[in-house]
Amino acid sequence: MAFTLSGGHYNLKSLIKAIRSCKTLADERLVISKESAAIRTSFKEEDSFARHNNIAKLLYIHILGYPAHFGQIECLKLVASPRFSDKRLGFLGIMLLLDENQEVLTLVTNSLKNDMNHSNMYAVGLALCTFANISSEEMSRDLSNEIQKLLGSSNTYIRKKAALCALRIIRRVPDLIDHFSLKTKALLQDRNHGVLLAGVTLATEMCELDESVCAEFRKGTGLLVKHLKNLVSTGFSPEHDVGGITDPFLQVKLLRLLRLLGRGDAQASETMNDILAQVATNTDSSKNVGNSILYETVLTVLEIEADSGLRVMAINILGKFLTNRDNNIRYVALNTLNKVVSMDTNAVQRHRNTILDCLRDGDISIRRRALELSYALVNESNIRVMTRELLSFLEVADNEFKLGMTTQISLGAERFAPNKRWQIDTVLRVLTLAGNYVREEILASFIRLVCHTPELQFYTAQRLYSALSSDLSQESLTLAAVWVIGEFADVLLQGGSMGEGEEAKQVSDSDIVDLFELVLNSPYANTLTRQFVLVSASKVSARLTELSTPTQSTQQDRIAVMLAGFSSNLELEIQQRAVEFASLFSRGDVKAGVLERMPPPEIRATIMGTVSERKPVGSTRTDKDTIVDLIGDDTSAPAVNGNSSGPSTQDLLADIFGSSSTEETPAASSAPSRSANADIMSLFNTSAAPASSSTSASLFDMTTPPPATSSTPAAPASAPVKPQLQSYPAYDKNGLKITLTPRVSPTQPGVVQILAKFTAAEQVESVNFQVAVPKTQQLQMQAMSNTDIAAGATETQQMRILAPAGAQIRLRMRIGFTKGGQSVSDQQDFSGFPADLTAAK
Repeated sequence: MAFTLSGGHYNLKSLIKAIRSCKTLADERLVISKESAAIRTSFKEEDSFARHNNIAKLLYIHILGYPAHFGQIECLKLVASPRFSDKRLGFLGIMLLLDENQEVLTLVTNSLKNDMNHSNMYAVGLALCTFANISSEEMSRDLSNEIQKLLGSSNTYIRKKAALCALRIIRRVPDLIDHFSLKTKALLQDRNHGVLLAGVTLATEMCELDESVCAEFRKGTGLLVKHLKNLVSTGFSPEHDVGGITDPFLQVKLLRLLRLLGRGDAQASETMNDILAQVATNTDSSKNVGNSILYETVLTVLEIEADSGLRVMAINILGKFLTNRDNNIRYVALNTLNKVVSMDTNAVQRHRNTILDCLRDGDISIRRRALELSYALVNESNIRVMTRELLSFLEVADNEFKLGMTTQISLGAERFAPNKRWQIDTVLRVLTLAGNYVREEILASFIRLVCHTPELQFYTAQRLYSALSSDLSQESLTLAAVWVIGEFADVLLQGGSMGEGEEAKQVSDSDIVDLFELVLNSPYANTLTRQFVLVSASKVSARLTELSTPTQSTQQDRIAVMLAGFSSNLELEIQQRAVEFASLFSRGDVKAGVLERMPPPEIRATIMGTVSERKPVGSTRTDKDTIVDLIGDDTSAPAVNGNSSGPSTQDLLADIFGSSSTEETPAASSAPSRSANADIMSLFNTSAAPASSSTSASLFDMTTPPPATSSTPAAPASAPVKPQLQSYPAYDKNGLKITLTPRVSPTQPGVVQILAKFTAAEQVESVNFQVAVPKTQQLQMQAMSNTDIAAGATETQQMRILAPAGAQIRLRMRIGFTKGGQSVSDQQDFSGFPADLTAAK
């Protein structure tokens, strides 16, 4: 093995051989430490050949992950060498050993400037390549003039590299964009593909950074269209051919730039419509390189002001992608269709069968995207077909899909059900297939539906009885069945017709009590289930008294024994219910009054937040007389039994204000999740909730409709007159004025009710008011009284905030609306309320 006099290896080849021959990591470290020491010693000698050799070995040591910073200055010495091989290795060492944050970089600036003026174009290329990789903001400002000069070079090799350096400069120092706009326009006229590719990339970056620059480049849309047309119509070109397509990289870059220029500009879009149709029609889709161009074409068509025929063609291309054998292409198509389905739903509907076929794909990512797209395709005309397909998939779906699926299917049934019986059958099927993954709000909505459909109460009770008798493992099914049987036991016992030739099974009072005992003794029973059974058993006892059945006394005795068995239960809630209901049995009139059938709860539209993958779903009813349930955005909330898992929780604030915000929590369309019996168990009790209810309860009393124009509720006759509440201006721009009127709750410390009033000087439509608060506070919002505001009219929206005592109320507002056909979006912070608003009184 060859060594130098200083003890190191003779050259890089011998060092690599020595390292590869090491049997252990300790041996490798020993070899490298000795070599590093030898290189340090050798650096003290001013031998250019040895320096070249040592830097080569040092870079290999750096690539292996060992310290090599002591060679930075020696790389600078190599760059100063007149030999090209030394310069090449020196610049390589600078790129590897230095970054833009190191102080040594200031020493490189002069070397780079000298070599940018070198007579050898390859030396200039080395300097430009190094600058593009490591330049800092300071270096970018220092060498900006040199780069501008080289952009006008007669050498295409230098112009191309200078354009990439200019790209680095405007990213580091956006203020210098104006200095390069004129040179960039000249690059777009270049005939050389390499220069044109670099110029288009530079122009795209400039348009993304500055809208005013984008307006300047729109004047050259015709030139870009001409370049793209030449690429599409040119025959075989060996120099630029990739898979039978001429320079696909340049085509993709041109399409991306055209997308930016055509966005929101009808004239530029009209200029590029024909060439986009030509690219979409003539590009070969049998190879991946062609698919990449087609995909960029689709994105461009969907983003510019294209005509409807071209949009349909773009969506058809995505539909064709869905039949591709490549999983990546299918995933990209589904992801894109998810974004554009609201743009042209009818065009996407044509590919519904293909999308449904993707639900059976082996790739879980494709199944997830296909599922989200399927939700968006549900409408009145296909509700039966889509629900049947979704229910079929629900049987075999992964557990992570079930929470979102049960919610979406139930919401679809609520919105588009052809009749009540079909809706009840659909929800019953959901409860049977995935009862452990049903949100409590969906269960509450189902119970309200049954209460308001007396003609189907026997049918529903019969179906639930049969389903629960055969399967006790689905908790939501158990809760729904126990509640309905307990409430409508008299209807079930009297019998009735199932309709459509279906024969009803005769159910006796002993069968009901047997079923309750089976549920109580089931291994799936938990505290909530036992609470439901005890309440329902007590109600069944009252129904038996009303019916005066022959076995009334026997079954009531069995129910009494059942309650007595839980009178000493360790669960305090269960024990209390058992004792209270048992004591009712000795009081005839009181028992009948307490356990009588409760009045049907008020019908509410169910509006969901984000259920899965940030996909907005839910009822779109906007009737002012409809009471609205706001269901939270917690997609990872466990199912009723607490053992299921849903999709991860998404931060709504990332949607509203961007993903960088971490100090504030979302509130718009979001509410704290309530306990399992907050919605369901309240159906047993028509009395008002006690003032000492837990903090997990909703901040809103959802049975109280929001005030129309005043934030001050009517005071009782005996109450003193309250002072006028003060309003605070929160927003006054673009013809829309928003004022906030706070009112502190006298019974709930820390709860502030706020009435937002919207006044428009001109007609505005589709007003979307979103609010976020700090993480230490909780916010709930009711629906806006009307999202369209006439000129001079006032609309309202109510919100409540739960904040720690003495905390300052701070709001971050996102306002969006349409005015005169133009979309307006704005964001504003508000902290104008008094600091002592939430102070303890």
